[in-house]
Amino acid sequence: MKTLRLLLGDQLNSEHSWFQEVNSDVIYVMAEMRQETDYVKHHIQKVAAFFLSMRNFSEELTKRGHHVVYYKISDANNPQNLEQLILSLVEKNKIEQFEYQFPDEYRLDEQLKSICEKLVIPTKAVDSEHFYTSRNELTDFFKGKKQLLMESFYRMMRKKHDVLMVGDQPLDGKWNFDHNNRNQYKNEVPIPFPLEFHKKVSEIVDEIESQNIITFGSIDVKNFNWPTSRNESLQLIDYFCEHLLEHFGTYQDSLFSGHKFLFHSRLSFAMNSKMISPKEVVNAVISYYYQNQETIELAQVEGFVRQIIGWREYVRGIYWKEMPNYAQMNALENYNPLPDFFWTGKTKMKCMQHSISQSLSEAYAHHIQRLMVIGNFSLLAQLHPDEVDAWYLGVYIDAIEWVEMPNTRGMSQYADGGIVATKPYVSSGSYINKMSNYCGSCHYKVKEKLGEKACPFNSLYWHFLDEKKHHFANNQRMSMMLALLRKMKPEELAATKEKAISILEDINNL
Repeated sequence: MKTLRLLLGDQLNSEHSWFQEVNSDVIYVMAEMRQETDYVKHHIQKVAAFFLSMRNFSEELTKRGHHVVYYKISDANNPQNLEQLILSLVEKNKIEQFEYQFPDEYRLDEQLKSICEKLVIPTKAVDSEHFYTSRNELTDFFKGKKQLLMESFYRMMRKKHDVLMVGDQPLDGKWNFDHNNRNQYKNEVPIPFPLEFHKKVSEIVDEIESQNIITFGSIDVKNFNWPTSRNESLQLIDYFCEHLLEHFGTYQDSLFSGHKFLFHSRLSFAMNSKMISPKEVVNAVISYYYQNQETIELAQVEGFVRQIIGWREYVRGIYWKEMPNYAQMNALENYNPLPDFFWTGKTKMKCMQHSISQSLSEAYAHHIQRLMVIGNFSLLAQLHPDEVDAWYLGVYIDAIEWVEMPNTRGMSQYADGGIVATKPYVSSGSYINKMSNYCGSCHYKVKEKLGEKACPFNSLYWHFLDEKKHHFANNQRMSMMLALLRKMKPEELAATKEKAISILEDINNL
C-alpha cells in the first residue's frame, strides 16, 4: 500500500519504530514552511537550528534507504502550508494511506485532524514514541483531585518507571533534594567551558533572509554551537555527565553574570526536537552517577531527573488537559504592553539587562533567569500574558508551545489562576541579590525602595501585591506576604505605590 508519512520539525526521532524497516512504498515528507516560521516571531538561531536539524535528519533517513521528499524554505515548489503540501503529494503520488505522528502543539493537532477529514483515503495517527507519558496520563492521574501538584505526579513517575528507587521507596529515603539545590555560585569551583560545535550556518541564514522571514536576536554564522544531529546531541549528554553533573544540582538556581550556562546541560533543544529521548538522557545520567558515586552526590542527579520526568512531563500533561482555553487565560487581568528593552536588552537593571541580552545573543537562558528575573519582572509590571507568552515562545531555541506555555502563562505569570503554581513567583530585589552577583554592579540600589536609584523590583512588588490582593484572599501560601502588606504604614504604602506607578508610566526608560 502506497503510504505518505509526515514528519514535523520537532519529530526528529531516528529511533522511532517507523524507521526499523525500509519500505519502497512509504514516502516520508518533511518541509520547512512559512506556516511555522510566521505564526510567532522567532529568534534567528531557533529557525536556523530547526532547519539544519531537519536537513540532517532527512539525510540520515535517506542514507538508511528511506524515501524522503524534502522541501527547503527557498524551494520554488514549496507550498509553505501543511494542508496544500499533503493534498498535493497524495494526488501526485497516488497515495493510498496517510500517516502522521501525534503533534505536540494543539494548533497542529487540530490542523491535521482537519486535513484528514478532507482526504478520501484512510488516515492513521501514531505516538511519537518520545515521552514517558501519554497525552492524557496526567488528566487521568489527577481525576477527582482539586490540586494538580507536580510533586505527587513526580513521585508516581518515579515509582512507575523505577527511577532512583529501591522497591517502592526512593533511593536514600528522600524524594526531593530541592533544599540542597539553592546555592548562590561564588566562583568556589571552576565552571567548565561549554561544549561547542563551531558549525558554519551562513548558507542557511542567507536562505532564511532571502525569504524575508522576520526574525530577531543575533547569530554567529561561523560558530553555531547548538546540536543539530543525534550524534551531536549524544555528545552533549556525555559532556554533561562528565563535566557538569557533579555541581549541577548545587547551583541549578544560581544567577551569575560571569558565565552564560553555569552547570546546565543545554539539552533542551535536542530533547524538544526529539533527536534524543528523555528516557535515554535520564538513563545516561543515572548510569553515570552509579559509576561515580565517590564524586557525585544523589542531590545533583535527583535535581536533574526531577526537571525531566517530573516537570517536563507534568507541563505537557497540563497543556493537553487545559487547551485550548489555556492560551487565553489572564486570571490576574494584566494588560500592560511589553517594554521595548525586551527586544534590545537595553535597560539599566543589571539582572534584566544580563538575562535579556543573553536570551537575544544565545537564544537561551536557564530556568531561574526565565522565571525569577524576566518572568518576575513581567508579572510585577503587570504585562499582558499574551505578549509575554509570544516573546518566550519566540526567543528561546527550546520553546515549543506545549512546554513554553504552561511554564510562561502558568508558572511564571500566574495567568492560569493557579493551575500550575500554588502562588505567583514574585519577589522584590532581595531574592535576585541572594541568588546572583548582578546587584553589586547595578545602576539601581537593591536595598532602596524609594528615590531615583531604588531597585524597581522593590516598589513594583508591593504595588503588585496591593493591586492584586483580592485575587489571593483565599490563598494560604500568600498569607504571609499579605500580612506584611497590611502592616505597612498607609503613607509608606502610598509612597511605594506612587514610585511603582511612575516606573510603569516610564517603563521604557528603566
